[in-house]
Amino acid sequence: MKAGLVEAFQQLVKEKNIDKDVLSKIIENTILQLVKKKYGTTDNFDIFVSMEKGEIELYQNKIIVDKVSDENLEIDLETARKVEPDLEIGDEYIEIIDPASFGRRLITAAKQNLNQKIKDAEKEIILDEFAKRVGEIIMGDIRQLNKNEIFLNFDGIEVVLPKSEQIHTERYRRGENIRAVIKDVVRTNKGPEIIISRAADEFLIRLFEIEVPEIYDNIIEIKGVAREAGDRTKIAVYSNDKRIDAVGACVGMKGIRIQAVVKELNNEKIDIINWNSEPEIFIMRAISPAKPVKVIVNTDNNTAIVVIPDDQISLAIGKGGQNRRLASKLTGFEIETIRESEYREIMKEEGKEEIDLSDIKEISPSVLSKLNSEGFETVQDVLEGGIEQLTQIQGIGEKTAKKILEIINNL
Repeated sequence: MKAGLVEAFQQLVKEKNIDKDVLSKIIENTILQLVKKKYGTTDNFDIFVSMEKGEIELYQNKIIVDKVSDENLEIDLETARKVEPDLEIGDEYIEIIDPASFGRRLITAAKQNLNQKIKDAEKEIILDEFAKRVGEIIMGDIRQLNKNEIFLNFDGIEVVLPKSEQIHTERYRRGENIRAVIKDVVRTNKGPEIIISRAADEFLIRLFEIEVPEIYDNIIEIKGVAREAGDRTKIAVYSNDKRIDAVGACVGMKGIRIQAVVKELNNEKIDIINWNSEPEIFIMRAISPAKPVKVIVNTDNNTAIVVIPDDQISLAIGKGGQNRRLASKLTGFEIETIRESEYREIMKEEGKEEIDLSDIKEISPSVLSKLNSEGFETVQDVLEGGIEQLTQIQGIGEKTAKKILEIINNL
């Protein structure tokens, strides 16, 4: 009997991955419920459960009296002395309860209750385990396809890929193995529901961590992601080591690293951009493949006007506005694009192109000389050049370039 219980306990612990102490508590509570159904109380009962020895013992504590008025709480002296001759009235008597005395109906109900509690404990274990693994990539095989969701098997656990988390350009087949990121774990009436995703930004980030060791080692940081799954993604990267080119490391030799990510995402287009703390420079890079003439930023309301050569305006906006939309999301600025010809007309009307830099007292002679030597003669020249062209002038860094633009914008 004991050997059988020990084996049963060990099997439950192993198969269900339930902690011994948790299982012991479940068994104890189940027996207490059994006791309450038969005796109406559990106050004078003690239970001993040994997982190692395979023992379950139930004791009922009674007080020895001369005349019994409550059989659940009391026992007469004559009956008690049959077990222990030295007992006296007022002493405590411990009676061992035989489980068979509960009857088949109550025992069957207890078994059902025990099984349900073990299932509940198993669900809690799954919930806790996967809650810790949110953001991790897993691979599962497709078991069932519905209109709004796909069910996969991962190590014997059912996981769900909702339609909203699927890549819309992909077609899935039963039995196919696919990778996805664990996005969320939700508690439902049926138990924990593990939500996975292929459309989430986190999936793309984890893929880059796998393919680019420098990202995994935090040498290269992913500063931002703007993604429309299945179509296009813009990702901003930054190198903490000046010797390592962030974009080059992500692309890899002959594009091998980026190609691995693109292939996993069903040929989704990915633009990798060098992040910069200066909004003008960052926006200028984010709007690629278009090459802006200049960027005017308003940090008060996070808006930016990007001046684009007339023949590149469609590149800047992108199909259905996608390129501009992704650039706005990546940089955090609401971007408005304007044709260069329109911008020149506006500048002409405002007379800004006629202002000579030499007329601006706030610009020092040494800085003015550097600007003039590179062909920057008027305010219009500086505005069209923007920070990116100004910082290419020897002796003018980002801080000085920003100060020049600030002086001009204040005119």
